[in-house]
Amino acid sequence: MNGKPLALIVDDEPAIRELLQLTLERMDVESAAAGTLTEARRLLQSRPVDLCLTDMKLPDGSGLELVSYIQQHMAQVPVAVITAHGNVETAVLALKSGAFDFVSKPLDIGDLRALVSTALKLRDNREPGSGRGMTRLLGHSPAIEQVRGMIAKLARSQAPVHISGESGTGKELVARLIHENGPRAEQAFVAVNCGAIPTELMESEFFGHKKGSFTGAVADKNGLFQTAQGGTLFLDEVADLPLHMQVKLLRVIQEKAARPVGAAREVPLDVRILSATHHSLVELVHAGKFREDLYYRINVIELHVPALREHKEDIVVLAEHILERLAHAHGRPPLQAAPDALAFLQSYAFPGNVRELENILERALTLAEDNLIRAQDIHLRKAAETGINGAAHAPLPAADERTVPLGSYLDDVEKDAIRKALEQAKYNKTAAAKLLGMSFRQLRYRIKKLGLE
Repeated sequence: MNGKPLALIVDDEPAIRELLQLTLERMDVESAAAGTLTEARRLLQSRPVDLCLTDMKLPDGSGLELVSYIQQHMAQVPVAVITAHGNVETAVLALKSGAFDFVSKPLDIGDLRALVSTALKLRDNREPGSGRGMTRLLGHSPAIEQVRGMIAKLARSQAPVHISGESGTGKELVARLIHENGPRAEQAFVAVNCGAIPTELMESEFFGHKKGSFTGAVADKNGLFQTAQGGTLFLDEVADLPLHMQVKLLRVIQEKAARPVGAAREVPLDVRILSATHHSLVELVHAGKFREDLYYRINVIELHVPALREHKEDIVVLAEHILERLAHAHGRPPLQAAPDALAFLQSYAFPGNVRELENILERALTLAEDNLIRAQDIHLRKAAETGINGAAHAPLPAADERTVPLGSYLDDVEKDAIRKALEQAKYNKTAAAKLLGMSFRQLRYRIKKLGLE
């Protein structure tokens, strides 16, 4: 877009308006100013603006009313609200109402400049759902289309987003798409599994440390927040954070600053926070395992990623994509799934979701006689649910009940099924293969791969 961007400043204090106009002028941004809600609406109707900065308290209304007005009539315009220092509830309410971001009084010029720079990157607005990388979110079901629409909307905000959903549904992909379609796309996207960091190292890993601050600190080190500076930090499995780290995370989000271990002063941070977990944060809050105040700060907006069983119509396109990728990875000709195999997959509940579908198809690839996967090649489901000769077998556990990786669990199920078949066939592999519904060659391959020789 050509020409200088135009910002609308709405505040009834002349000194604040002057400070904001001076800051914007030094950023080569033109500005118009209004002291009331009424005047702001009149200016918005008379000329297009690229950004709006509004105080929360106005003589004839509130900044929230202006946020709602802009959301209704010109949703492409980002609105940042100016709140009183420490007024967390007001800031959260503004973000929920559709505000792009917030800045607190007394105004920090560095924070203000960062906010304006980020907001103005949205001037090259794209149509919802047509943004970068959206094709990686596969499926055409209403459930997936709704997720795409939410991603496009949330990408235009700086509000913290909590992504909920079962294990294996693709929560990190959703987080990456929010980042890639937003104004921080050119900056870092840093993903961290909160449950994978040892408790004693968490503070250093998140906030960094100074040389000599503890045994083994041989040099200064940036933390994850500093690494994500200007970009997005994705906190996966945020429910696994211990309570003492929840307190520190809350402070960082509220103050937009962190103190590295051993440092004398805090370092300012400009990071968007996205989080995810397969647990219910509400239940953890009620159980006293997750701080309620942190819950409200990271869960300003929630985006739920549906389980695969909730959009089974997408299994065909997902399977085709996975097989195409597997064929390329293994250097094989194009792979296809026969109609009976696809029907077989669509009849399954997939407690492990898309990740489990990938796992099952990769196993089927090794069993297929040619480049066509048939229902008989997808024997893991039979072993897991009905056992040999239809005998009852324990079903796969729900995703959040599983204590071992799905691949390890399925390996154990398969080993158990093969052992039972061999025992029943008195270790005649040809007979055992018939019991398992596979060829002798397939059984021999599985025995070797699983270390059952």
